[in-house]
Amino acid sequence: MTDGISLLAGRYEVGELIGHGGMADVHKGRDSRLGRTVAIKLLKPSLATDPTFRARFRKEAQAAARMAHPTIVRVFDAGEDTVEDGGVERQQPFIIMEFIDGTVLRDRLEEGPLDPEEAARIAGSVLTALEYSHRAGVVHRDIKPGNIMLARNGQVKVMDFGIARAVADTASTVAQTTAVLGTANYFSPEQARNEGVDARTDLYSTGVVLFEMLTGRPPFRGDSPVAVAYQHVSEQAVAPSTLNPSVSPAIDAVVDAALAKDRTERFQSAADFRTQLQQAVAGRVPELPKRGEQDGLFADAAAREDSDETLRRLQAGSESGPRTQSRPPAVWIWSGILGVAFVLVAVVIWVVNLGPVAIGGNLSVSVPDVVGMSQEAATSEIEDDQLGVEVFEEYNAEVPAGDVISSTPIAGRNVPQDYLVRITVSLGVQQVALPDLTGRSEESARSALEALGIAVGETSQQNSATVPAGQVIGSEPIAETQVEAGSSVDLLLSSGLVTVPNVVGQTVANAAAQLRSDELQLSVQPIPDPGCGGSLVTQQSLTPGDHPQRSTIQITYCTG
Repeated sequence: MTDGISLLAGRYEVGELIGHGGMADVHKGRDSRLGRTVAIKLLKPSLATDPTFRARFRKEAQAAARMAHPTIVRVFDAGEDTVEDGGVERQQPFIIMEFIDGTVLRDRLEEGPLDPEEAARIAGSVLTALEYSHRAGVVHRDIKPGNIMLARNGQVKVMDFGIARAVADTASTVAQTTAVLGTANYFSPEQARNEGVDARTDLYSTGVVLFEMLTGRPPFRGDSPVAVAYQHVSEQAVAPSTLNPSVSPAIDAVVDAALAKDRTERFQSAADFRTQLQQAVAGRVPELPKRGEQDGLFADAAAREDSDETLRRLQAGSESGPRTQSRPPAVWIWSGILGVAFVLVAVVIWVVNLGPVAIGGNLSVSVPDVVGMSQEAATSEIEDDQLGVEVFEEYNAEVPAGDVISSTPIAGRNVPQDYLVRITVSLGVQQVALPDLTGRSEESARSALEALGIAVGETSQQNSATVPAGQVIGSEPIAETQVEAGSSVDLLLSSGLVTVPNVVGQTVANAAAQLRSDELQLSVQPIPDPGCGGSLVTQQSLTPGDHPQRSTIQITYCTG
């Protein structure tokens, strides 16, 4: 329990504290209505004072609850309840989540860096979760080790989708946001500048987490969140191999691309980031985003202007006082910048108006738009344009099996002839085989199904002479049936009862045989009655109807 809270919304029992962060505490709990173990996140009371936050929080939590994927911690419920704290009533926002038996990555990193292969595996799972959420239009905004769960069975799951957005949309400054989110170590440069964010923001933060997994520390550290955020904008991270010699140059290159200050120079999708990371771990040279080339004077001046502006914004939210920052007033520097800018604009206009030009001795080709086509049609379309095709496959609930989900490079990009275009083809909705749940408790059966990404639908009871009360008799569909991930399965549970029939009027032999049958398995005690004849049963101690398993029944029969 916490702050005297033992029950939320009339159904969630709050148990032991299992984790805490800058904006919430997490408790192990129980859903008394469904009888399952859950994780209960109690947000800090300070967040509940803003009605705008509460409205945004409910909306974002509902959006997160709609996401069902094996790499995302499921959100079952969210809301707020009126609780009493020290004799005063207050609003307590809460989130009911899937309980994961494991630990957070943050705690694991306290033991030191991970093996590069293990770090890449964890990052790959995070990117898979982000690929799913980005397709659903949800940007996480707060990817960090404290939001990544490592289950004991090896699964990696990301949590807190939507919550960071609810916080960010009600916090007006970087300083306020930092106070809520706890750390700026995983900020993207655009977050540090208080600019708009998109999916590439999550990819930068994932690159920071990958760096920390490889080296045991974040790429940037400072005495305050402001100092760290400033480094994200203005300083280049060192190569991970300088801190951990076991990191290969290929992985160094992937991390460097992920941490590009300009989001247009990073990986443009979680799938591309994951693919290139896997290539690097396998010892192959990854295909990295092309970095833009700028004149040194222009790049330095622009970076200095960005850094100064960022510092002004950050200091405005964290401290006040006279500025000591100064810039060289030389007019010729700005004349040079304007001159270079004019030349660059002229070059861009010239290039845009060019048709296909010679690239490496071959004419360039525009990548065709094949998204939504069948694999066969897409392959034919690409090969007709004298390009090569490499096919990747992945499960996707929205794109029909056999159709193209995406291509790399994207449609319209000019590439040399014979360039290898990678297309990702849908395998359709992932199918999983239902396990045999017979004899398991309801909680154990739910956990087994949820680990496969399957929800429990309706539960019903049936009398059974052999299966103990509360344990599973069967499921619908039955065991070994192939079902879609994300679908639901109904459970049939034992009531612990048997239905006793009326045996009065039957011969004692037939009555005893029926009561002792496999369907009833009752303990029968025949009692003779010499006052009548015919060997027929005249009385039974248990009335016809439901009675506990393995009950004892006395039957009185005539022996005169």
